[in-house]
Amino acid sequence: MSGLESLYQELILDHSRRPHGKGLSADAAATSHQVNPTCGDEITLGVRVDGDRVVDVTWDGVGCSISQASASMLASLVEEEGGLSRSAASALIDGFRAALRSRGETPLDEDTFGDAAALSGVSKYTARVKCAMLAWVAFEDALAKA
Repeated sequence: MSGLESLYQELILDHSRRPHGKGLSADAAATSHQVNPTCGDEITLGVRVDGDRVVDVTWDGVGCSISQASASMLASLVEEEGGLSRSAASALIDGFRAALRSRGETPLDEDTFGDAAALSGVSKYTARVKCAMLAWVAFEDALAKA
């Protein structure tokens, strides 16, 4: 394992152990519950919006370190950006999905995706892509409902 892969693995484990945004907010504009039937991972994600901006993402869930870390990284990214416009959120979701479906051909850019760039390597393991995508699918669905 290269030094970068080792660093990314530690980042994933850190987000899994000390998750950001965990604990659903009672004032979410919309929530989405998603389940990965292959492995049983579950995420319920809530979004809080202010006009055209997503101002907060909170979540609760159970599952593997990848699904839990991915939800944490997503919540952290929205928080670090100070919120996102709906169009920016949609672009992030689309970019994340494209990278994870690329089978390692398209890495996630750290400047755009923050800590979630550590999930780039997951794209080489098709069984794990659904784990990493779970929170992002919930995010997309909750945004559509909000």
